[in-house]
Amino acid sequence: MSKRMFQVTEEQMLTNRDMGYCIYCGEEAYGVEPDARRYECEACGEYEVYGLEELLMMGRVKVVEEI
Repeated sequence: MSKRMFQVTEEQMLTNRDMGYCIYCGEEAYGVEPDARRYECEACGEYEVYGLEELLMMGRVKVVEEI
C-alpha cells in the first residue's frame, strides 16, 4: 500500500482537535484524540485511524493555505 497523504488547512489544525483520518481507506474520522493511534475506522473497519497531530508527526499531513 502506498503512503497515503492528507492535506489540511491551518484553521483545521487549530479548530478540529477531534479530527483524524484512516490511513487505510482515507476516510475522515471525528471524535478521536489528537494523538490517537489505530482506532477502528467506521467506514472500512480497519484499525488504522490516527489523530491529526499524530499524522502530522508521522509526516502524512501537509498544512496548506486552502483546499
